[in-house]
Amino acid sequence: QVQLVESGGGLAQAGGSLSLSCAASGRTIAGYNMGWFRQALGKGREFVAGIKYSGDITNYADSVKGRFTISRNIGANTVYLQMNNLKPEDTAVYYCAASNWVVGTLVGAQEYRWWGHGTQVIVSS
Repeated sequence: QVQLVESGGGLAQAGGSLSLSCAASGRTIAGYNMGWFRQALGKGREFVAGIKYSGDITNYADSVKGRFTISRNIGANTVYLQMNNLKPEDTAVYYCAASNWVVGTLVGAQEYRWWGHGTQVIVSS
């Protein structure tokens, strides 16, 4: 029902910035909780940031608080992840996800039903 396509990944130096986009189609994101997750090589998928369907509540992993910002543009049906002060440990494939379980916490991967294919972020030291 919801198709998600991430873009904006690439190579950055430590201390630099990248901006990821997640373009949705099929349904308006206004009815979904949206999240960003990441998976580093050899590790499990971890929560990065989420935003409630209402747009007024966000949540962040402790490791990215103060550095990453999640936002959305309803008109563009797109969710963004602005990543500043990047660190080598931010290197991972970043995934966008959508959940129609609007009472969820945003944090659990199991809450999300629709996933994008991911975009690679590499941060060099």
